[in-house]
Parts: sequence; C-alpha cells; structure tokens
Amino acid sequence: RLHILAPDDLAKYIAQKGSICIDGISLTVNVVQGAEFTLNIVPHTLEKTTLAKVKVGHRVNLEVDIIARYLERLLLGKKAANPNTDSINEAFLQQHGFA
Repeated sequence: RLHILAPDDLAKYIAQKGSICIDGISLTVNVVQGAEFTLNIVPHTLEKTTLAKVKVGHRVNLEVDIIARYLERLLLGKKAANPNTDSINEAFLQQHGFA
C-alpha cells in the first residue's frame, strides 16, 4: 500500500476508484480520506516501475483525473474564460443548484 498526501488544490480531484498518475505511472485510487489517498500496488507494478524507491516523505509528481478537471471547467461555464475567476466552491454549487 502506498499512502499519499495530496496538495489541497489537487485533493478535490481525487476520488475513490478514480485514476491518478504518480510519477507518470497510471494507477487506481483505493481509498480517499480528505487530502490523503491510498493505492494498492501489485507486485508486478512495484517490480516494473520506480514506485519501489518511494520512501516516507518522498515527493512525487501527481497528475489528477482529466475528467474531473474537464467537469470543473464545464461547470464554470463562461467564467472559465476569465483567468481571475475563482474555482468552484460550495457557494458556486449552491448558486447553480448543485448543493
């Protein structure tokens, strides 16, 4: 098992059974608790990738699920074209009938 603490700005895109890339290795998220998530790594993946070298405190590159990023951009609608627009938050979702 590999436990990773994601930065807050990426944690919102990580979902149980969703996809994530760790240092370019495409994996499936097993459990999510807040900004921390867990991956179950099978022996073959451990053997054929660099994941065996990851130790406690090691920083990794995270690439979150592209569908989640597309969905966020679609929900922003016309605001997505404005770089000064805040990202989706609870107030935005309530205003648009999602919460």
